[in-house]
Amino acid sequence: MKFTLSWLKDHLETDATLDEIAAKLTLIGLEVEGIENKAAKLESFIVARVVEAEPHPNADKLRVLKVDNGTELLQVVCGAPNARAGLLGVFAQPGTYVPGLDVTLGKASIRGVESLGMMCSERELLLSTEHNGIIELPETAAEHVGKRFVDYAGLDDPVIEIAITPNRPDCLGVRGVARDLAAAGVGTLKPAPEVFEGGAFPSPIAIELPLPEGAENACPHFVGRLVRGAKVGPSPEWLQRRLKAIGLRPINAAVDVTNYVSYDRARPLHVYDADKLEGPIAARLGRAGESFIALDGKTYEVDDTMCVIADAARVLGLGGVMGGEASGTTEATTSIFIESAYFDPARTAATGRKTGINSDARFRFERGIDPQSQFEGLALATKLILDFCGGEASEVVSAGVAPSGKPAVSFDPALVQKLSGARFSGAEIATALKHLGFTIAGTGPAFTVTPPSWRPDINGAADLVEEVVRLSGAERIPSTPLPRDPGIARAVLTQSQKRVLAARRTLATRGLVEAVTWSFISEAEARHFGGGAAALKLANPISSEMTDMRPSLLPGLLEAARANANRGFADVALFEIGQFFRGARPEDQANAASGVRTGTARIGGAGRHWDGAAKAVDVFDAKADALAVLEALGLDPARVQVTREAPAWYHPGRSGALKLGPKTVLGHFGELHPETLKVLDISGPVAVFEIFLDAVPAPRKKGTAKGALVVSGFQPVQRDFAFLVDKDIEAAAVLRAAEGAEKALISRVAVFDVFEGKGVPDGKKSLAIEVTLTPPDRTLTEAEIEAVSQKVIAQVQKATGAELRG
Repeated sequence: MKFTLSWLKDHLETDATLDEIAAKLTLIGLEVEGIENKAAKLESFIVARVVEAEPHPNADKLRVLKVDNGTELLQVVCGAPNARAGLLGVFAQPGTYVPGLDVTLGKASIRGVESLGMMCSERELLLSTEHNGIIELPETAAEHVGKRFVDYAGLDDPVIEIAITPNRPDCLGVRGVARDLAAAGVGTLKPAPEVFEGGAFPSPIAIELPLPEGAENACPHFVGRLVRGAKVGPSPEWLQRRLKAIGLRPINAAVDVTNYVSYDRARPLHVYDADKLEGPIAARLGRAGESFIALDGKTYEVDDTMCVIADAARVLGLGGVMGGEASGTTEATTSIFIESAYFDPARTAATGRKTGINSDARFRFERGIDPQSQFEGLALATKLILDFCGGEASEVVSAGVAPSGKPAVSFDPALVQKLSGARFSGAEIATALKHLGFTIAGTGPAFTVTPPSWRPDINGAADLVEEVVRLSGAERIPSTPLPRDPGIARAVLTQSQKRVLAARRTLATRGLVEAVTWSFISEAEARHFGGGAAALKLANPISSEMTDMRPSLLPGLLEAARANANRGFADVALFEIGQFFRGARPEDQANAASGVRTGTARIGGAGRHWDGAAKAVDVFDAKADALAVLEALGLDPARVQVTREAPAWYHPGRSGALKLGPKTVLGHFGELHPETLKVLDISGPVAVFEIFLDAVPAPRKKGTAKGALVVSGFQPVQRDFAFLVDKDIEAAAVLRAAEGAEKALISRVAVFDVFEGKGVPDGKKSLAIEVTLTPPDRTLTEAEIEAVSQKVIAQVQKATGAELRG
């Protein structure tokens, strides 16, 4: 919302400075986004007269001027085609900074002739883009020769731009802004300017509202009147100056009045050339096949959801959005019909979105203008049009009834302190509300407060508290520190947040790069990864590729990996920590830490190296990442069971599940199934993992004191064992059996060789393990070592049916 300082002072009697006004606007919620003061850049430019204009001796297109700056005659070389003797224009003397050229003038020699300054065009002063010639001022400017141009042109009028929140449509008019400032103590709101009342004759143009049942709110109230005998010409200079200052282009007096009232009162209007209308004018719903050419020169199709303005012959415009070109006023117009109507905000917004039209009228109507301002806006516009164009006005014609304002609110002034903590006297509260236009009735302690019709945002007593605090000073709210327990501060992170941070830190240190992907995926991908339920479909998807909530983080990560591969980065290691969805209930939403490695992006580094061939990622890379996350979450990897129960999108022979007991699934890892790679159009190898953070049990609470470090002072002993086992026996089963043989002495068991082939019977494999014995209190004898070895052999044979290989 833009307006000039002088425009604001038309409504506000104040001695406050510009800086004080700007500060107060921001304090009361009308944040100042910028202040443009053209006078600051143009204060050195003066009004001057060209006394002589002679051809340049060395250039056909240049002229040598004698310019009177009020004190002396200066020689200026000028190339403007309209430079001539007697012209009044704008002159920049040497030393003047010209903003449109971004240069500071000095004495110059142009084609051998000295030039002391320049006569300026509008573009050089940033007044417009006009550069076909220098500025020509009317003869009335002669008395201002030698004086500042900004004073003559009225440019010493700063333009203030404020941000308007959607709940304050009343401040989309200058009077609404002035009302707020007056209520905040910055001056006094002036009485509303004089308007036109009555009418000289009945309007020959009737108004109708043929709206079907259920759609009456599309345009509940429509008023208008005819002005005949008008002569439409340019609007007055002061009005044009204000419209230009806020970025609007003056068109003609009739149209400029509607733009002025729209910004002055937040009351959009429209004017028609009455001689171009046929029959009554109506607000109705559009019909299939109808279209019109709008004021922007484009043709728009309408439908039965849009409110249109039409006469007996055609559509004239979209109600609350934009009028039509065919019925617009021109300088040939002698009969003007003024429209002042109220349009439904929701329907106006929907029409604007469908057509793509962004207009000042739509901006105001869709936020909710004063629903009872139809007669006031019409009366003000009539007065201005009669002043600028002459003629006589008809009586007002009306259809429908203006919507009622917000209902009265029961308000106890004590609620102000209860909700804000600030103390305000009853008189302060009443004064603030009355200045805003609220009416107060009753004797207390609870009063009845009725909001004015222009405040659609007032719905309850808390809104009234906000108004009092906003205008009387939020700085009066006491600052109260939060209580703090003595001693050590308590942890502020939840267990879930701690897990996310631990998982993120661990995966980042393992060389994976964090990604953030969409929570929505296509239906085909959702079904492939175990989702696709109807309850997880989006009601209004932003794309056909984003129709379902994701049942896993892997589709998004794999899409990111594929995009990288398509751009030449085949070796990618990505991870994401986020939510996935098994159903529509709150308990069906869970957190996971998932990762993807492609190509050669192993933890040791990706890409080729002279020291050896680059090895592709495999199931063990994914397993190592998954176990590292579990360990970071406080879970001992030795307690985790590895099974083959991975979902269908994993490779059946190169994947596994991580479990804690028979029911608790902690996650999955492995290489992707070839069919999954095909569905996602991604090239292998790809190793992935997913850890379900919510499934990991919370660590047991421990005391703050750490136990003493226990380290054996005796030499550990390693013994190797090679077993012949069936091919389908998992190495984990052998390891668990060996570890349980003598828990007091065995500190570590690891596989160091797996062999199938010559010397190994069919259906068998050789599995070699290393067992480390760590004595706690003495050196082991050979007999003791042998005894433990026999226990290991016996335990493995019992658990797996293995044979010790000779």
